[in-house]
Amino acid sequence: MADTESQNYRSRTITQGVQRTPNRAMLRAVGFGDGDFTKPIVGVASAYSTITPCNIGLKDLAERAVDALRSAGTMPQIFGTITVSDGISMGTEGMKYSLVSREVIADSIETACNAQSMDGVLVVGGCDKNIPGAMIAIARMNIPAVFVYGGTTKPGHLRGKDLTVVSAFEAVGEFSASKISESELMDVERSCCPGAGSCGGMFTANTMSSAVEAMGLSLMYSSTMAAEDAEKSDSSARSAEVLARAIRNRILPSQILTRHAFENAIAVVMAIGGSTNAVLHLLAIAHAAGVPLSIDDFESIRARVPVLCDLKPSGRFVVTDFHRAGGIPQVMKMLLAHGVLHGSALTVTGETVEKLLGNVPDRPQSGQEVIRPWENPLYNEGHLAVLKGNLATEGGVAKITGVKQPSITGPACVFDSEEACLGAILEGKIKKGDVIVIRYEGPRGGPGMREMLAPTSAIIGAGLGDSVALITDGRFSGGTYGLVVGHVAPEAYVGGAIALVREGDMITIDARKRVLHLDVSEAELKKRKDAWVQPEPRYRRGVLAKYARQVSSSSTGAVTD
Repeated sequence: MADTESQNYRSRTITQGVQRTPNRAMLRAVGFGDGDFTKPIVGVASAYSTITPCNIGLKDLAERAVDALRSAGTMPQIFGTITVSDGISMGTEGMKYSLVSREVIADSIETACNAQSMDGVLVVGGCDKNIPGAMIAIARMNIPAVFVYGGTTKPGHLRGKDLTVVSAFEAVGEFSASKISESELMDVERSCCPGAGSCGGMFTANTMSSAVEAMGLSLMYSSTMAAEDAEKSDSSARSAEVLARAIRNRILPSQILTRHAFENAIAVVMAIGGSTNAVLHLLAIAHAAGVPLSIDDFESIRARVPVLCDLKPSGRFVVTDFHRAGGIPQVMKMLLAHGVLHGSALTVTGETVEKLLGNVPDRPQSGQEVIRPWENPLYNEGHLAVLKGNLATEGGVAKITGVKQPSITGPACVFDSEEACLGAILEGKIKKGDVIVIRYEGPRGGPGMREMLAPTSAIIGAGLGDSVALITDGRFSGGTYGLVVGHVAPEAYVGGAIALVREGDMITIDARKRVLHLDVSEAELKKRKDAWVQPEPRYRRGVLAKYARQVSSSSTGAVTD
């Protein structure tokens, strides 16, 4: 790159004046030569870790990106950030750190890039919170950036069936209900996670990688590649080359993360049957980007977008099947052809969405059943419904795909923690028609808004998935399905109505009418509220205590700034 091209780089200041000599000396110690100080410094933020299969392959992707960035005339500088394995911590106290890790990841990337005046950043991430954490940082810093997804895992196989990690959680419920033997349970455990990559259904990680591709900050087709396939490594190198051009051409995240980009992401999430966590994370990314976005926007877009993809957890296929069928570009082209995608939105390549989709057919390829034709969708409307009522005045999020009974009125079975609820399910205390309430698991009350995959999977495994509902101020895994409502806000810890529910109160959930109602009079609710006392915080020091003091409502993305 010519010196004139480097005038706008933040790193250019290290060449200005004798006073910068010590800074240059430090850079020489990590490999800079005389000709390197006019090159842009590019951060490669890697969430590589052996903690989880989602991230175990990221080291190789980061190194491939470093080589490509160097070849493109930049000075890549690799640094690390953290990850938390949701699948491993699920159902434990450790799960409280999962959503917190999103903020730690965002803060650490922002800190490293801004402290070292980096001119661009390539983030390599895998597990659920890596992706929104990276995007929050990218939006805040507004330096040229690209996200490289670590890739999905391939499915496990057992007795002719594809398995994912959710299969193991559901098998626990089946075992507890005496539907399978202990040896069959162990067979599922040994078979469901065969290797590197993020959980293989359209769960949270694959949902968020798809959303980032839809927003234009990842390369087309990259969000559904398998972690262990060669094309994933090649995609990392291409991403690095695209980032080098974006730095040269000053293509900034603020030009990409527009209102249209977020609407595109929401439309894609609806069409693929993605995770409820997308609501929380997209609200948080929009907040960081300064883009007006509310929980109600998801509901308005849902009404215009059908569910086109038959993907797990509620469907039949895994993400590697989806990739072979055409992946996110195929879905985006169908949305574009039917007027529910903004083709003018810019991508990190410098080209528009419409331009990049030019050679993609308007209809899905024949001979596959993963992506349905527009005129024959899986569901006529999107699957993520925002429910409101006296039990959730700020809203709650329901995932209604695969639900045979979209409405229920039943007696409340109230639990003040996930563990208490799971114990009751495994002991056979939950009956058909019950409405389970798990509270004090919200952003502040948990703290950390744990995912309720263990209870919901146990319900499915026990054969109660079509007859029992569950509401919570916590979250749900992307692997959850059934009549469940999460993100109920205001949460119990701040005195939301979910804190006032008593055992046996009648609760109505109606996904069609988008209603979440507690059948208790306003006068009685006021009486209960006046008598309610906020619990003592569960943590007084450390990360969780700091998080609980700062975090906002889930209805605004559970942000901390």
